[in-house]
Amino acid sequence: MKKTKILYWTFTVLFAFMMLSSAIPDVLSSPVAVKGMHEGLGYPLYFVPFIGVAKVLGVIAILVPGFSRIKEWAYAGLFFDLLGATYSIKSMGAPAANWLFMALPIALAICSYVFYHKKLRTTLRSAKNSIRQSPDYFNEEKIKVAI
Repeated sequence: MKKTKILYWTFTVLFAFMMLSSAIPDVLSSPVAVKGMHEGLGYPLYFVPFIGVAKVLGVIAILVPGFSRIKEWAYAGLFFDLLGATYSIKSMGAPAANWLFMALPIALAICSYVFYHKKLRTTLRSAKNSIRQSPDYFNEEKIKVAI
């Protein structure tokens, strides 16, 4: 359980750091972000801060404990953002080094997501075991009251 949590948080923090560092220039509509997304890829100017804010919200969602449904949507959104960025960079004819770099954040996203689910399974399993080991687990009166 401890190893799974350490790996989950390691991959998640690295993934969150990469996504947040790419989101801040977008939110601020910095010249680098505008040049890359508007001039380079042809996206409209209003899309630059929008995608930046969406990434920031996704990062918050994957870092805050709980809210599993929102976390699932955040992982999906961030993953599709990375796939879309990779496809856009490749489609504009950029050298392979530019779009192959995207394999790193995509790999971090996948590892974070996989270990998130491993962590959920081990937490659920340990919770079930602790309930079974409780002395009141087989107490019929308490079971009837619970029902």
